[in-house]
Amino acid sequence: MNDSATYDSATFPDGYEMSADPARIDAARVHHWLSTDAYWALGRTREKQDAAIAGSLNYGVYEGSSGAGEQVAYARVVTDRATFAWLCDVYVAPEARGKGLGTALVGAICEHLEPFGVRRMLLATGDAHGVYEKLGFKGLEAPEKWMARGNQ
Repeated sequence: MNDSATYDSATFPDGYEMSADPARIDAARVHHWLSTDAYWALGRTREKQDAAIAGSLNYGVYEGSSGAGEQVAYARVVTDRATFAWLCDVYVAPEARGKGLGTALVGAICEHLEPFGVRRMLLATGDAHGVYEKLGFKGLEAPEKWMARGNQ
């Protein structure tokens, strides 16, 4: 499994590619996006975001296919690479929205995780249920079995 693979598959709109190479992540840009515009991460410190990036599989979507394009989307996955994955911090820059990049990004992430044999991938969203449903996500069948500790 190549965690730094670049994906320029047909699932991405023309002129965009996804990469799982952590060296390509623009950490300052991701921090700005999330800490100022993402309802779930408003006010997140740069130190906290950098720690989240370091402890996750990271995915970026970039303009162009030459590897030199500007980052326009981000997502990360916390996983043991065996049984469980948590998809989080999915974000598409405002100027790149409406092009199908978020759906393509999450779809490519799901493909990237398939070889791990992960049994369950979870996420939480307050506003994008339709996007995730297109990719096979659904509400928990037995939410009464799940518990959480901390802020909800």
